[in-house]
Amino acid sequence: MSAEQRELIAGPEAVESPYPIFVEGAVVTGFGRGGKQLGIPTANLPSSAVDQALENIPIGVYYGWAQIEHDQVRPMVMSLGWNPYFKNEKRSGEVHIIHEFADDFYGQHMKVAILAYIRPEKDYTSLDALVDDIHWDIRVAQESLKRAEYARIRDSSFFN
Repeated sequence: MSAEQRELIAGPEAVESPYPIFVEGAVVTGFGRGGKQLGIPTANLPSSAVDQALENIPIGVYYGWAQIEHDQVRPMVMSLGWNPYFKNEKRSGEVHIIHEFADDFYGQHMKVAILAYIRPEKDYTSLDALVDDIHWDIRVAQESLKRAEYARIRDSSFFN
């Protein structure tokens, strides 16, 4: 299903079980593709956080909130899985925080609240199709997080 055929809101009106899922850890070096190859920088979760997240949810693309160190809590989208277009040999948790940061933050502590599923991961036929879908995922996250029940998680004690 292409981006044009998907809805701009994902998930029910209120956060439902198994969400929210809270994970955290130091930002680790990923594959170096997010910012450089895709123009969509990502902060990668350590494998322990990826494993914890996948205990209760399937591989796919999600949205929620993220915070680096003591910076403000910001909207995010994340890919949780294998990234088949790139033929990854291990699962990863790649978080795109919807904000332009001046610097990288490898090694800094990141907290993530996963709130809802957007779509399954898929194998794309072109890099452009992958980037188009990620941009749509970002729009879905921004619109979906405007709902009161999702917005209130931003102020959770997990982040403060």
